[in-house]
Amino acid sequence: MHIKDKVAVVTGGASGIGKSLCERFAKEGAKAVVVSDIDQAGIDLTVADIEASTAALGIKTDVGKEEEVNALVAQTLDKFGRIDLFCSNAGIFTAGGENVATDAWQQIWDINVMSHVFAARAVLPGMLERGDGYLLNTSSAAGLLSQVGSAPYSVTKHAAVGFAEWLSITYGSRGIKVSVLCPQAVRTKMTAGGDGGVAGLDGMLEPDKLADTVMQTLQQERFLVLPHPEVLTYMRRKTDDYDRWLGGMRRLQEKFAAVYKKRENS
Repeated sequence: MHIKDKVAVVTGGASGIGKSLCERFAKEGAKAVVVSDIDQAGIDLTVADIEASTAALGIKTDVGKEEEVNALVAQTLDKFGRIDLFCSNAGIFTAGGENVATDAWQQIWDINVMSHVFAARAVLPGMLERGDGYLLNTSSAAGLLSQVGSAPYSVTKHAAVGFAEWLSITYGSRGIKVSVLCPQAVRTKMTAGGDGGVAGLDGMLEPDKLADTVMQTLQQERFLVLPHPEVLTYMRRKTDDYDRWLGGMRRLQEKFAAVYKKRENS
């Protein structure tokens, strides 16, 4: 896909990765960019930054609530007639293990997983009718590997990858393209005040640089979007010798245990 003259929706568009994607899509000549987030002030800033380059619309949305995702899609279709690219990008991080409170597990599940399900339910009918459409779902390298210090993040990001795989398998022959974005540490609000922990071992990536990889992958219509190419090597090591990989992850767990314990208690 080339973004020129396309209508794109980006959730989590008020800051970080989402804001950079909105700005890049506008720069590349998108017909329209819809900026969605729970942060109205941030939405307004992103819209102001891009409206000179493209038709821009801001819609406040809690992606963990299906009725709000449905409203986001309906308002976009009412305004622009179609959605060519839906970037289901919003996400949260929760530190801790199996003892994280059940309501916190449910919240991260709704935002990191069900938001992708809600988006697919809302946009696929129109895309399938046209026989064309693109879903870009943001997961994490944690969804391909794991996340030291956070069971909820690791579990939900694995689920996000699994759902994206299923979408590609099920609808790929009907004109639907699917990609899943799996970065390591990116300089966003989620990583503010730190070095990214274990995810930052290969460096903290700037969101604008990540957007470069997203554009390349969309043009190639490849499934995995890997702004940190090292992740592919780690995946191969994992599948080549799972037990050896688990041993290495245990060593990382020991190294970073204090860092994540502090985040859990903050």
